[in-house]
Amino acid sequence: MLTEDKDLDGLTILGNGTSPERKLETFPNHSPSRYYLVTLKTDEFTCICPKTGQPDFAGIRIYYVPDKKIVESKSLKLYLWSYRNEGVFHEHLINQILDDLVKALDPHWCLVKGLFNIRGGIGIDVTAEKVKTKAAREAWFLKIE
Repeated sequence: MLTEDKDLDGLTILGNGTSPERKLETFPNHSPSRYYLVTLKTDEFTCICPKTGQPDFAGIRIYYVPDKKIVESKSLKLYLWSYRNEGVFHEHLINQILDDLVKALDPHWCLVKGLFNIRGGIGIDVTAEKVKTKAAREAWFLKIE
């Protein structure tokens, strides 16, 4: 089934402003009975150290198996941008992103990775996951990069 006009109901960000905003918008999944993987990637994520204010740069990887909803990508871009001047520890950040995605989507399975650039000689990678449907995780977990 292709995109229908009613799939656009409730989308307020797509086609409008470009300001950072912590709002994740969704549209209906037309194949909720199929376990398929959605992968979202950026290597342009930035936030700042909560103590020093120094910038942190990261790649963010989001993998999820949708249930009834799919995240609209522009809203995700603006959501991630909203952290640009946020002082936050990497571990807290990745868990917050996961929590916000799970709240917006209620996916069968979701995994978020933060691949933070080396600073002070140490790189930090953080991975957090939420499993609602074990079969969805088993179908895709070993196939992600």
